[in-house]
Order: sequence, then structure tokens, then C-alpha cells
Amino acid sequence: MNGILPLWKPKGMTSFDCVAKCRRYFNTKKVGHTGTLDPEVEGVLPICIGNATKIVPFLTDTKKVYLGTVALGASTETEDATGNVIEEKEVARMPEKAEIEAVLEKFQGMITQIPPMYSAVKVNGKKLYEYARANEAVERPVREVFIHDIQLLGIDEEKKSFDIYVECSKGTYIRTLCVDIGEKLGYPAHMLQLERIKTGSFSKKNTVTFAMIEEAAAKNEQEQLLSPISEGLSHLVQQEVDEALKTRIKNGQKLAMTDAPLTNDPFVFTNKEEVLAIYRKHPEKPDQVKPLRVF
Repeated sequence: MNGILPLWKPKGMTSFDCVAKCRRYFNTKKVGHTGTLDPEVEGVLPICIGNATKIVPFLTDTKKVYLGTVALGASTETEDATGNVIEEKEVARMPEKAEIEAVLEKFQGMITQIPPMYSAVKVNGKKLYEYARANEAVERPVREVFIHDIQLLGIDEEKKSFDIYVECSKGTYIRTLCVDIGEKLGYPAHMLQLERIKTGSFSKKNTVTFAMIEEAAAKNEQEQLLSPISEGLSHLVQQEVDEALKTRIKNGQKLAMTDAPLTNDPFVFTNKEEVLAIYRKHPEKPDQVKPLRVF
């Protein structure tokens, strides 16, 4: 079986837990996820099965869309509601809608983030959460991420919190974003809850649950739940080729630039809706393109 499982990851499971479970349901070791979600976060987690594992880095590189809640008045060691409180400040007056929107606007576009200590980012071959659990100090890398859109959805005066919509690049930590937003508003803050509603072309409305997978597996119909590999590459430019070029592409040959008059990089070659390969411009020969993945 080859394809993409648009999984709705439940709370309480790690992304790796989901991969392990899918390996059993689909009876294959060739399974990979496309962007880690914290255990307490639910949402869209496309799982690549079989040959689709070849596109994991390309699908991981797509935009993500989240619905999150920023809680003011307390910051935690994990930057979310699961951690111990490390700073508190009474919210005597909840910021007005205009104040919050003005702050959110400052986070549009390219921003820098310092990943949370309780994260899987590696420093010197060791994950940050391993340093945190061992109570070891380490300098965290500063990273650039892109916020395509961020909007205020609603304010909860009683809970001293507000909901936000965020469309962002891969690698964005919404936990850290919540903390930074709170700081701009003058309060310690943390992420109260989070849901990922879209990854690339996969959205909440077309996801499947483990209950649905289990039911399909009992009937040996798991394959019907998979989306085609092409859906995971819909964000890349695609070029249809004839049968003669198809053979050369399937053999992984380098091609002349004239065979791929595309300015985008990387791009996809297709034949009658079949994904043949992902190619890129040759880094050393400007008149050629070379394969990155062949299917």
C-alpha cells in the first residue's frame, strides 16, 4: 500500500506513537509522519505509507494552520498548560481587542524564535528536553520562522485568555509564540490549548481517526483511507510528460533544462496523473535537472 493517511492525531499520543500504531494497521515498516505534534495537541498529522515516505520532507515543508489559546498571567517551564508555573502576574485588566490585535500584527512575517527547553530540537546531538530533565543549562539556537497570517478570534475575560488563528511555516513553535505575545502585552503567558487544523492540502474535514482505521482494518480496507501521493505534493509545480520522457524519468536520468522549462525548484514530473519523480535544478550544471525522488 502506498499513499498518505490524513490522520487526526488525538491528545495523549506522541507522533511516534501514531507511526507505530499505523505500522501495525497497515502491516508495513515504511511509515513516517510529516511534522511532530506534542502529546497534548490534537490535529492534522499526515502519515506517509509505503512509497509515500519518499515525500516526507516535502510534505513536512508545507504551511501549517493552528487554532490556539493564549493564557495571560502565568508562564510555565514547558510554555504550555502541562508545565510548572515559573512566573505569575495578576491580570488586573484584560487587554482590549485593539491592543491584542496591534500586538499580533507585530508577529506577521519573518520572526525569530528560541525553541522551548521542552522540545525535540537537538543541540550537540542531544534533545533540548533531555537537557531540561537533567537540569543542565545549554544555549538554544535562534531560528527564523514565517507567520503568514495571525488573527484574534475571541477573548475570554473570565479565563484571562484569548484565541488566535495562526498560519505559519514549518518549525514554528506556537507555545513560544504565545509566550512572546504575552510579553508584548506586558504579562507572563503560556499556551492553554492548541489544535492543528491544516497541513499543506490536508485539513481537519478530510481526516480519519484511529477508530475509522481500526474499522477499515477489520475489513481489510485500509487502502481506501489513503490519499494519493500527488495530494501531498500539490504545493509543488507539476509538469506532464510523454511516454518517452516518462521512461527516462523512471530510470532516474538527468535531463536537459529544455525538458523542464520551469522556474520553480523543486518540481514534479507526472504522466496521466501518476507522480513519476521530484526533480530539481542541477547545482553544478545549469543546463540540467536531476532527480531528488523517483517513484
